Order: sequence, then structure tokens, then C-alpha cells
Amino acid sequence: MSGPLDFGDEPRREPPRDEPDPSPPAKPPAPPKRPAGSSRYGWFVGLAGFLLIVVVTINSVSTGGQEGGGGLQAGERLPPFAVPLADSSLEGDANIATKPGQDQLGPRPACEVRGPEVLNVCEEWELGPVVLAIFPTAAGSCRSVLRQMARLKGQFPRVRFVGVGSEGDRADLRGDWGFPVGWDRDRQVAARYGVIGCPQVTFANRGGKVVETVPRELSDAAFAEKVRRLR
Repeated sequence: MSGPLDFGDEPRREPPRDEPDPSPPAKPPAPPKRPAGSSRYGWFVGLAGFLLIVVVTINSVSTGGQEGGGGLQAGERLPPFAVPLADSSLEGDANIATKPGQDQLGPRPACEVRGPEVLNVCEEWELGPVVLAIFPTAAGSCRSVLRQMARLKGQFPRVRFVGVGSEGDRADLRGDWGFPVGWDRDRQVAARYGVIGCPQVTFANRGGKVVETVPRELSDAAFAEKVRRLR
């Protein structure tokens, strides 16, 4: 018993050679008439313009009309977190608790979780301005921000450069970067920081007050100019 129609299973039945095919070929439907005074090119331009408006509208809604869009906005404070350093042997999910008693976020406030194998953003902002790059660990093109920060770090000795890779294989984050790189195993840091870009870089003054968030790659010159503004 055959299943659904399969045009490859049944041979096409041809009419006998000595008899004409009684069924004349179907005529294709006539194309719709264009309005008077219009042209095919005009219809195309109109459609393209409509699609452009849709794309711009969707982008404006998704970014809230802000330049760059996504992530923390200027004036906000970096949310606390503590994660294992990628180069360490420490295992565990991100701690993003802001007060005691938030067991689902961490057994104690994240700012209190410190040690030689821990990346604690509170400790970083206490020491100076912070440049924090968050990205999916598996995205090789986004991990290039680590190499960019390694190139620029020497120009800004008072600035704390920090990288955080979310999910993926922590071995991809290991290296002699010259600054701490953490592993956000369960992607809680990325979620708390509203990551929508790749990479997403947040520039903050000492004390953790955000100056700007950029959810895309930057040239070295543009990146350095944003770092220079930090205090």
C-alpha cells in the first residue's frame, strides 16, 4: 500500500501514439495588471522601500532606539558576579547573588566570593576602570576581542581589562592574555548583562558605573578612544 503521493514512484501515463492527446495543455494564468502609469521598476522600488522600513523599525524596537542598543546603559552599575577563571581548576556555575539568602543565585553575595581561582567583577571595579567583554565561548570570531584587548592593554595600565566566555569549552578561553578571563558555564552572567551582541563590551568607570555598552566589534582605534574616556 502506497503512502502519500510521491511523484517519483509512479510512471507517467502517455496517450497512444496513434491518437491525439484529448486534453489540451493548460494555459498559464495571466499576470496581474499593473496600475495605469506604473512600471515594473517602480513596483520593485516600492517593495524594496517597504522592506527597508520594516527592517529599520524592527531594529529600532529591539535596541530601544539607543545607539548600539542592548546591554547595560550609561549610569547603571555593573551587576556583581563571580565565576571560575578559565585557567583554573575551579568548577562551578556563576554566582550572581546581590545579598544573602538568594540560594538560586549563589549561597552568598557574589562580591564576597574571592580567591586566586575566581574572577570577581567587584574586585576589578574596586581597582580601577573596567573594560568587560562578554561573548559566547564557541564563537571564534568573537573571542578575537581577547587578542584585541591584549594588544591595547599596555596603553592603559590603570584600566582593568576583563573577558568572560559563556558556555562552550573553557579550554578555548585559556591563554596568556595578561588579564583575567572567566568562564560563565551556565550563561548566567551573559543573561544578567543582557548580552545581544558578539562580542558585547561594557566600559565602566572605577566603582562600576557604566559609561557605554557596545554590542559589536570595534577597530583598535575606536576601542582605544572609548577606553581613554574612562575615569
